[in-house]
Amino acid sequence: MSDCLFCKIIAGEIPSSKVYEDDVCYAFNDIDPQAPTHFLVIPKAHIASCGEITPENSAVVAHCFEVIVKICKELGVESYRIVNNCGDQAGQTVKHLHFHVLAGRDMTWPP
Repeated sequence: MSDCLFCKIIAGEIPSSKVYEDDVCYAFNDIDPQAPTHFLVIPKAHIASCGEITPENSAVVAHCFEVIVKICKELGVESYRIVNNCGDQAGQTVKHLHFHVLAGRDMTWPP
């Protein structure tokens, strides 16, 4: 999608601090970290939100979670929070499916 911020990051049109990349997803450090470790994992295929996950694209989401585990192990992170906002009222500001991974501090609930 030509006007999507995350699609532009994946395409290299907007710089990012890459953490991981493969054929299916891309991970990069958050520009406004909310924890000592805070990175995002996004699928390369444009999926606007969790509301657009289907049987045809759900393997992409599963792969994103596998990558989260891999990155956390490589970083030595044992305890972390994964956040996904789905829709405007939930706080989704970029309409491209993404998972925030936060670690390195105590997490409270509600956030």
